[in-house]
Amino acid sequence: MSEIRKLAAILAADVVGYSRLAGSDEDRTLARLRALRSDVIDPTIAVHAGRVVKRTGDGVLVEFRSVVDAVRCAIEVQNGMVERNVGLPPERRIEFRIGIHLGDVVEESDGDLMGDGVNIAARLEGIAEPNGICLSGAAYEQVRDKLKEEFVDLGDKELKNIVRPVRAYRLSLSQNVAKLELVASAVSGGNLPLPDKPSIAVLPFQNMSGDRDQEFLSDGISEDIITALSKLHWLFVIARNSTFAYKGKSADIRQVARELGVHYVLEGSVRKAGDRIRVTAQLIEAASGTHVWAERYDRAVSDIFAVQDEITGSVVGSLEPQLYAAENVRLRKRPTESLDAWGCVVRAMPYVWTWVARDNEVGVGLLKRAIEIDPEYARAIGLLGWLYAARAHLGVAEPSEVLDGALALGQRALDQDNDDPWAHLVLGYVHMVARRPKPAREALTEAIERNPSFAMAHMVLGSSYGYAGMGAEGARHAELAMRLSPRDTIQAAVLSTIGTCHFAAGRIAEAVEFQHRAVQLRRDFGTAWRSLAAVAGLSGDLALAASALAEALRIQPNLTLDWIERYHPIAPAELRALYAEGLRRAGLS
Repeated sequence: MSEIRKLAAILAADVVGYSRLAGSDEDRTLARLRALRSDVIDPTIAVHAGRVVKRTGDGVLVEFRSVVDAVRCAIEVQNGMVERNVGLPPERRIEFRIGIHLGDVVEESDGDLMGDGVNIAARLEGIAEPNGICLSGAAYEQVRDKLKEEFVDLGDKELKNIVRPVRAYRLSLSQNVAKLELVASAVSGGNLPLPDKPSIAVLPFQNMSGDRDQEFLSDGISEDIITALSKLHWLFVIARNSTFAYKGKSADIRQVARELGVHYVLEGSVRKAGDRIRVTAQLIEAASGTHVWAERYDRAVSDIFAVQDEITGSVVGSLEPQLYAAENVRLRKRPTESLDAWGCVVRAMPYVWTWVARDNEVGVGLLKRAIEIDPEYARAIGLLGWLYAARAHLGVAEPSEVLDGALALGQRALDQDNDDPWAHLVLGYVHMVARRPKPAREALTEAIERNPSFAMAHMVLGSSYGYAGMGAEGARHAELAMRLSPRDTIQAAVLSTIGTCHFAAGRIAEAVEFQHRAVQLRRDFGTAWRSLAAVAGLSGDLALAASALAEALRIQPNLTLDWIERYHPIAPAELRALYAEGLRRAGLS
């Protein structure tokens, strides 16, 4: 069948005065509209189970399973647009009109929709006010008793090319005015209390190019960083338009932090000269005014939007671990018994990534305390599973005694918060240690899809590929982890992972180099000493192999060739046998 006739809830939306906006600054308007679609419109449509039928330049046509879903989606989009427009002059605001109708439509074989049901929604959108929502009588009857919203009866309306008048209703969004005034008040005046979790405001990056046409680039980078940071569930991020109210002003960082109620402020600049771009960023702890972190990024400008994405990923990838470290310093001033669940997790995190037995015990104690305080705290539950799996990886516990429990904790964390990339990270790590490479890669890929700048997930995914004998792909992820977070505390683990990937690819000399660099960076890194002994043995450097094996045995006294065969995460039997042969040459029995 080439077409299907059905009843559907249709939402039509477009930008008010788009031609005027594009005529005054087409590049900026397109960049902002692209950001709105990815940050506000498309995610909201997805949450309410809508299907984008087609885009029409500045507009969109969406099909919903119910009118209730369509109206709720429209309200959230319009509320989001009000926040986005705070601080902007009227002539630069992007504002939508939305029309909603329930009617008969014809679905074409390619998924497109035709008929009066679509036409009426489009005509209702045309008579809606800027930032407004207009419903047909048929749509109104479906929501009048289901939504606690105020509707205004507009009477029968003559709509272009529609045979009979259509009853129309306007959804009153007067609460948006109050919301706008509230946000504007917070920016212009009184101080706000600090939230009970880490909080950050990203100020608009300064355009240092001396060319106002490059303003869209600095704005775009700032907006992308805000969007990416907003995906970190543990971080309270001030909305874009609250911080953009400071654009062009010489603001005192401490005052900005007081007015917005945040612990940290990120500021930066963008300078484009010829075919090069330089972006600087610095993170400031507001209470003391001290600089926590700063970085500079120099890139060639070929595809400007690709460069923008790359810099955003690098900033966020570097920023996340620095925020954890700063929070750890701040919370160390409190005794353990006074910490809340978040504080216990932050205090535990430095002990999670070390792969050292004594650190493992400290981390377990803090995470158990966090779970006592909040039994549904997904991050604490998942990291506890990580530490149990790490015991098997380190060889300090029998895998049969800890991996089932670690897997159960990882799944429990996922059940609590399926969108938390950390829960997927933990499951991937447990599967990797248990020598299950395929589910490990699937879970780790899920973590990265939720946070593309997640350096730790890229590193563990690199390890998973390496342990599966897929060295080239593993090295790509490990190198990306290093680029995303070049000053992270996991750098020794990244170096060791790259060494493992070289080993899997048959590049033994390079494997020796990277494992050696890893243990030089972290002298108590047992798994790296173990691997250094193996690859040094294969390279013929038996003196280095023997000394590395002595360190590995000091950290893991139960290390034997039988342990390697039974428990090492390397999955392919022939690769595991080669690893064991290197250890045998080093002197292991």
